[in-house]
Amino acid sequence: MAEAAKLQVSDEIAISIQKMNKWYGTFHVLRDIDLTVHRGERIVICGPSGSGKSTLIRCINALEEHQKGSIEVDGTLLSSDLKNIDKIRSEVGMCFQHFNLFPHLTILENCTLAPIWVRKTPKKEAEEIAMHFLEKVKIPDQADKYPGQLSGGQQQRVAIARSLCMRPRIMLFDEPTSALDPEMIKEVLDTMIELAEEGMTMLCVTHEMGFARQVANRVIFMDQGQIVEQNEPEAFFNNPQSPRTQLFLSQILGH
Repeated sequence: MAEAAKLQVSDEIAISIQKMNKWYGTFHVLRDIDLTVHRGERIVICGPSGSGKSTLIRCINALEEHQKGSIEVDGTLLSSDLKNIDKIRSEVGMCFQHFNLFPHLTILENCTLAPIWVRKTPKKEAEEIAMHFLEKVKIPDQADKYPGQLSGGQQQRVAIARSLCMRPRIMLFDEPTSALDPEMIKEVLDTMIELAEEGMTMLCVTHEMGFARQVANRVIFMDQGQIVEQNEPEAFFNNPQSPRTQLFLSQILGH
């Protein structure tokens, strides 16, 4: 599967990050990040806790502000211009570690809220789109329930469906399985694998190395706010170049 999936990567650039830096006060959290993501590419970002992985992907849709360098998404330069930020956010879906669903809204209402308010989609059409994506993540029967009535794995799949309802061209995942019980992780990863097979451009911060091997075109290792190493999965796992990458993999893979 991985080989067939790789054919879908295009020459078109989806995200271009150049010499990007970010500080929290005096703490230099991201240092000179250079990253080009092509349309249809699936990238897994891994690294130790505090290495800047989540901050990096949160900068891509301006949930975090970078102080230096440039980020361009779909040809739109990310700046303090709110119009640009809105445009980028409408192209980029995001799934978090915690599902961020509205507890007082049904699953269907959670999925239709943004299309109705942001995209001005008529309610009936928004509901049809939402049901289409709830079917895609295999929980259409949960549409009238509330988030609290669903398992963690189901809630995360709703969060993915909700993002897809905005028809994003790029999906960002920030440790989408780390808050889940082990038996629920597979159902969420299966949903993400299906998206990958359809050619969705994806950046995923995760420790699920099996997922990285199966789905990624490229695995990026970050440490201390820098991209230390990147390669296609086989070379990354079987022949890591940097001692820091070797140490990380030996800790996470146990060899």
